[in-house]
Amino acid sequence: MPVAEGHVEVSSGLLQRLSDARSITDGLFDIVKPEYLYERPIPERHRIIFYIGHLESFDWNLLRERLLSIASFHSQFDHLFAFGIDPVGGGLPDDRPSDWPTLAEVRTYARRIREVLDDGLRDLISGSERTKRSEFPASQLLNVAIEHRLMHAETLAYMLHQLPLDQKVRGARLPEPSSQLLAPGMVEIPAGVATLGLERDRFGWDNEFELHTESVPAFAIDKYKITNGQWLEFIDAGGYRKKDLWTDDAWKWKVERDISHPSFWRADGDRWLFRTMFEEVELASDWPVYVSHAEASAYARWAGKALPSEAEWHRAAFGTEGRAERQYPWGNSEPSREMGNFDFERWDPVSVAAFPEGQGAFGVMGMLGNGWEWTSTQFQPFAGFQKFPFYPGYSADFFDGKHFVMKGGSARTAACMLRRSFRNWFQPHYQYVYAGFRCVSR
Repeated sequence: MPVAEGHVEVSSGLLQRLSDARSITDGLFDIVKPEYLYERPIPERHRIIFYIGHLESFDWNLLRERLLSIASFHSQFDHLFAFGIDPVGGGLPDDRPSDWPTLAEVRTYARRIREVLDDGLRDLISGSERTKRSEFPASQLLNVAIEHRLMHAETLAYMLHQLPLDQKVRGARLPEPSSQLLAPGMVEIPAGVATLGLERDRFGWDNEFELHTESVPAFAIDKYKITNGQWLEFIDAGGYRKKDLWTDDAWKWKVERDISHPSFWRADGDRWLFRTMFEEVELASDWPVYVSHAEASAYARWAGKALPSEAEWHRAAFGTEGRAERQYPWGNSEPSREMGNFDFERWDPVSVAAFPEGQGAFGVMGMLGNGWEWTSTQFQPFAGFQKFPFYPGYSADFFDGKHFVMKGGSARTAACMLRRSFRNWFQPHYQYVYAGFRCVSR
């Protein structure tokens, strides 16, 4: 039976969700050939071996003292695997593979954590006296553990996407879903209200609170995400060579890194190839382009438009002609595979015109899944923001004016994080995210 905590219950369903999330991340590590688990596919991130330990260490450090009466059995590893690296500032890691424990040591540590945590969590469900009363609801801590792991399931995919193809065990690709005829254009969105944030009686990350509304003047937004085909027009027009399209900081980054095309593209003679997770394929003109915020902003200036604000994006995705708003673009029913390219169904993008069933009330297509969408909104707290006491740096460390809000989700975003209030963010010069954009006219 569940254990009641005021109005919150901890049920075996949460343990099943944790188990399901573990299966997803375990499967990611399985696609890397074992001899390459000490590689660093993205220079700013840790070596792959770190994340095998980190996912378990995070759960251990979060739950062990706050929820369960369990002593540490390897404090050195608890500290070593505690923290990841954000791809901003501080230079690049300079460790060597030999600086890390062996794969066998890390897997033994991870396996022991799971065994001990699972025993303790089962005791919690049964109401055993061996567990402790926490100052935080057990359901909140478990949801943090689950969604933290699912976030890594996506960001690990960014890393493994950059791993050379011959270092991975090739996986299957699903056939493309059928799509309607693509006719790019803009959709008029009438003035109205956008409800952002979340009520305190629901689970969310600290940056999702508080619930509030913003008035949004009328604007027009692209019906579809900007496609690879449209991006080719930007390249052919010299977009990467026109300094006036870029901020000074973005131009400096572009020149220093010799950026001249999206990181997922590769020139092959007079054609472009797209690097999927397991192979290179002919560039599909109707797939969404994946680019950094700096690149997306330059395109928007070239087009004489702008990136949408977070509130505008919300209005286009969840708004209706009246005052009512939807939980999802298509309505209030939970996400399903017919509504979009998300929840680990595929590794790669599909046509921006796929999944017409998932369109919003105004007819804007594909706003959940198939690639996050950059906004012009800097990542900052909502009024009433309160840090998670057990994870104080989760959001607050990034309220620095150097990160921008992304909305929507990608093919590798878990369904639970497609909720309307969820906010993602990255800095503007990071090219490895499954992120695209659409433009607005005001």
